[in-house]
Amino acid sequence: MLEQSPQGPLPVVAPDGRRPLDVYARPWSGARGARVAIVIGGLGLSQTGSQQAIRALPAEITLAFSPEGNSLGRWMQAARQDGHEILMQIPLEPYDYPRVNPGRNTLTVDAPPAATLENLHRAMGRITNYTGVMNYMGARFTADANAMTPVIQDLSKRGLLYLDDGTSARSQADAIAAQQGTPFAAADVLIDSTQNRGAILKKLDELERIARAKGTAIATGSAFEVTVEAVTSWVNEAKARGIEIVPVSALVRDPERG
Repeated sequence: MLEQSPQGPLPVVAPDGRRPLDVYARPWSGARGARVAIVIGGLGLSQTGSQQAIRALPAEITLAFSPEGNSLGRWMQAARQDGHEILMQIPLEPYDYPRVNPGRNTLTVDAPPAATLENLHRAMGRITNYTGVMNYMGARFTADANAMTPVIQDLSKRGLLYLDDGTSARSQADAIAAQQGTPFAAADVLIDSTQNRGAILKKLDELERIARAKGTAIATGSAFEVTVEAVTSWVNEAKARGIEIVPVSALVRDPERG
């Protein structure tokens, strides 16, 4: 389920039609109670932070890897062995780029489509075994339909999901994914814009309220020590209150699943 490219191995749909989204998804109960997915990003950037996140976080938590990270193959294998579903983060152009810089090989609005796909594949080629990708920054890029469309098309062709981190109200990702038939989800809550345990727990309680009101909710955060600790303790309590913690693949809008 991989093709070799100049940018590294890239996921593809298998000859029998199985998608990476299906093959690498973490199983869940299929029950219809209140369901929450939590995605923790920035894996690979800090060796101690990555180790702590993989060891401490419950296996139901989805982990997202930064293409800027080190030893990504090793951390990816450790995360998969512990049962985590994983995503790849893609650096996309913010409004104040390059003063605010998401990293090397950032996808930019002014680049031709071929260069955009080359940089997309550079990030995607860093690891394997992921169900999809999510944006890292990118308020300007995701607001530009001409820039976003080739990215969403490529993900769709490869059988991957796209998770919008939900931080930009101008993002066109939802509409383009619907148009292209790409599995899609958007986060409801960013839990750690304030790196304080009490503030993070309040955001997680907000996440629970959303899930109880509409059935599902998605949160994103980063692999800070305080975030990992808060999420780990909250998850155990939330389960006792009847919340099911699911991988992000369980909550995507997926045309193939109906």
